[in-house]
Amino acid sequence: MSSAAARHRPGPQTRRLIARGAGTLSGAALRRIEAQHEWYRALPPAERSWVGLVAQAGIAAFVAWLADDSGAAPVTADVFGTAPRELTSAITLGQTLDLIRSVVDVVEDEVHDLAEPGDEQAVREGVLRYSREIAFAAAQVYAQAAEARGAWDARLEALVVDAVLRGEADDSMQSRATALGWGSVSDVTVIAGRTPSGSSASAVDAIRRAAARRQAEALAAVQGRRLVIILGNTTTPAEIVTAVADIFGDGPIVLGPTVPHLFAAGRSARAAINGLAAADGWPQAPRPVLADELLPERVLVGDDHARRQLVERIATPLRTHESLLDTATAYLDSGGLEAAARLLFVHPNTVRYRLGRIAELTGYDLTHPRDGYAVRLALTLARLTDAAVSPRRPAPAIRSGGDGSRVDGIPGGL
Repeated sequence: MSSAAARHRPGPQTRRLIARGAGTLSGAALRRIEAQHEWYRALPPAERSWVGLVAQAGIAAFVAWLADDSGAAPVTADVFGTAPRELTSAITLGQTLDLIRSVVDVVEDEVHDLAEPGDEQAVREGVLRYSREIAFAAAQVYAQAAEARGAWDARLEALVVDAVLRGEADDSMQSRATALGWGSVSDVTVIAGRTPSGSSASAVDAIRRAAARRQAEALAAVQGRRLVIILGNTTTPAEIVTAVADIFGDGPIVLGPTVPHLFAAGRSARAAINGLAAADGWPQAPRPVLADELLPERVLVGDDHARRQLVERIATPLRTHESLLDTATAYLDSGGLEAAARLLFVHPNTVRYRLGRIAELTGYDLTHPRDGYAVRLALTLARLTDAAVSPRRPAPAIRSGGDGSRVDGIPGGL
């Protein structure tokens, strides 16, 4: 405080009177807070007691501040140290400022009765300066609490995303997810892409904002060169990802399947991560691309779940319709409608009809090259699976005696 401000401080007698009346001021402040603020009356008893402690500490700090002859004693966030950290979660910054305003009003109204004649203006100026300092101190407390919560939430978020990627839906993940507000989030989708070249934190914030605009939830984590996003409360994740595709780094962006809740998200994460690893095998893939559209490539990189999924979607239903299976095999082997008709000894229209039935049954159109590739791979995988389960007995070896005699009923010379 400047020397000019110090000369206008109340005199020693006024300061002693104010110090002796601190208890009266505290009681009056609490009564005014209760009368003016409904949010205070709605607080649980423990939290109301914390607010009372803060009010008393604020008045005590004002008395100590006035008692400092130099006028240089700063008002710090220690004023709020009497209340636990949880108070910043119980009441908002706006409510805290309401609290400060009520306390300052009481001090302004009451302190003049305690001031010596001639000190009234000095007391008024002191209250104004103190109220400014205490407001800044409150803002500092909430800023520090927000930073601490942000850092803690970021660690929790990273742990939850890591648990989802590992498929560890245990009690610890449940408690962490609940702390982040994800305990009841439904319609969850995992997205995997490349880390952007710029600030990863800015990219994550932009994705959160895009999700919030669509009333969706988002968790995110950067793992080396991989950016993983978990979207919740949305059945249209592709729309959100398309809107922020430029935020990801260069390369594919893969969406896993949507699952009912976070604790089933391991399946979505596995598909997204394996899809990201396999996406380079399909250079023409859209961006973003669904993990289910990358089943053939995922099979080739060793994704056993994709292998089973491809066989179950295509080979299994075709095997229940022998004519459709024969038509699919003939069409893929011959390379065309007319050639397949000749191989099957049927009219081309029959082949055309059966191709339509195959598309209805499996969702794959053999006249589309990529779908044909997926069907061929699925049928091959099914045959290999059959061979592994029920291997054929090899034909007996043909042997001959050293003197050319017959062995196994076959002439030795043959």
